[in-house]
Amino acid sequence: MDSKTKMKVNVLAIICIIVFSFVLAPKTLQNDTFYTIKIGEHIVENGLDREDPFAWSDLKYTYPHWLYDVAVYEVYNMTGMTGIYISTALLACILGILVFVTSLKVNKNNLFSFILTLAVMYFIKDFIAARAQLVTFIFFVLEILFVECFLASKKKRYIIGLAFIACLIANMHSAVFYVFFVLLLPYFAEYLLIFIRDTNFIYKLRIKSLKSKIEKMAKKGKSQEKIEEVQIKLEKVEEASLKFIENQKRREEKPYKIRLERRDAVKWLIICTIIFFAMGLLTPLGDEPYTHIFKLLHGKTTNSISEHQPLILKGHTGMIMVLVMTFGILVFTDTKISLKDLFMIGGLTILTFSARRQFSLLVLIGGFSISRLICELVDKYDNTGTEEFTRLMISWKGKIITIILLVLCSFNLYKTKIKDEYISKTSYPVELADFMLEEKEKGNLNFDTMKMYNDYNYGSYLLFRDIPVFIDSRADLYSPEFNEECKIFEDYMDISNISTYYEDKFKDYEITHVVTYSNSKLNMLLVRDENYKELYKDKYFTLYERLSDNDKNA
Repeated sequence: MDSKTKMKVNVLAIICIIVFSFVLAPKTLQNDTFYTIKIGEHIVENGLDREDPFAWSDLKYTYPHWLYDVAVYEVYNMTGMTGIYISTALLACILGILVFVTSLKVNKNNLFSFILTLAVMYFIKDFIAARAQLVTFIFFVLEILFVECFLASKKKRYIIGLAFIACLIANMHSAVFYVFFVLLLPYFAEYLLIFIRDTNFIYKLRIKSLKSKIEKMAKKGKSQEKIEEVQIKLEKVEEASLKFIENQKRREEKPYKIRLERRDAVKWLIICTIIFFAMGLLTPLGDEPYTHIFKLLHGKTTNSISEHQPLILKGHTGMIMVLVMTFGILVFTDTKISLKDLFMIGGLTILTFSARRQFSLLVLIGGFSISRLICELVDKYDNTGTEEFTRLMISWKGKIITIILLVLCSFNLYKTKIKDEYISKTSYPVELADFMLEEKEKGNLNFDTMKMYNDYNYGSYLLFRDIPVFIDSRADLYSPEFNEECKIFEDYMDISNISTYYEDKFKDYEITHVVTYSNSKLNMLLVRDENYKELYKDKYFTLYERLSDNDKNA
């Protein structure tokens, strides 16, 4: 395919990808976005003081994505909720373009890079939100692009780019700093295995041992017959060593299923990893990029958060499709897979089964390895069909059909969001917060002395409205791993699941008010409890005042 044709395909693909990616961005904000805005505001006004100002408990906070928080706050401060939505959509577009460019670098096929990008963006649509993870997705794709470019050209600017990415991740989302190195491991593992095999270490060790034995026997004056016996063994080992080398060369030239890719530049990548690792120090967070993930895994909060739960294959269509496609090609066709791609897909699959949120990485990064597998399959069995279809797609009729189909798909995805609001009143206590702020103005509520219990899922919205909270979606903040002897998250789970008597916990925390879902288990108990006075209720949320002994007597 000539360069002019490729350019036309790329232009058409990028236009379609931008439109498709833009409509995937959700209009309604997630709960994490609310605390992100407020934390960014707090940092701008007070700096990184390591104090949490939003929960009424006395807690320390490490600001693990402080740079992203500040950036989002600045966008919100200048353009409001509309700016948050548009910036999220633009980041999604950037991600889509980078996936296309990286795929093109990896598999050299314009058509399949285009199709892969649309598929990847669709499968990760639930992960596209105004959260730090969207920015780190962009960084991870850039990481793969820079690695592939460096291995192909050995130019130093890509190493500098990788170091810069590592530094940005440490400041934008320190909790996933480790992922930067996880994505490099398949390259390292393939190189090291080839290196170990090429050194022929076992045979060389045996040969050296036998030669040393012969020398010692000669010095000790052993009989010639015994020396010759050892000499015969040495010759057999040397012959076996030569056969091993010949067999390895033959297998490398004509592999059965796993293909080895010799890329000597990987050794420089391994050496430069020391530089990448040191980038975690270029942050005001101290050792947070290195320790955050270990604290998180050591704690129990991940066991209670859905996105950290192990993935169950039943009902997960996307994961089933990935596994069936990969194993189907490997088992039922003559297609070869590189050892690096096998490690990449296998490693990310294991991560996905350990935590369902990692499915995004499997699709996003593992997708490059899967696409290369598909391209090799197509090139092997139908090399001309792809080029013919590509030429048809960039014809006038093909362009019109492609754009119409893309617009129809995009509109079908976007039409469900047209009437969406930036803040869902069914998910967040918008009217209840209005009521509380009005009561504060009247002097009926004192936020300085109030200790209010609330649910995890909307605590971020309450603090966004400057209402002190019991808990919000920063789960790590409320665990003993990040705040010594803090059991707020654990106690919240017990209260919300009615696995403990709520009144005992409320006494321990000296709770004065309770906000809960109107249809929650807790509300079913509080509505019958004479110790709780209903102050406000709407279709979705209820506010109670927990009566003191004096109030009860009165």
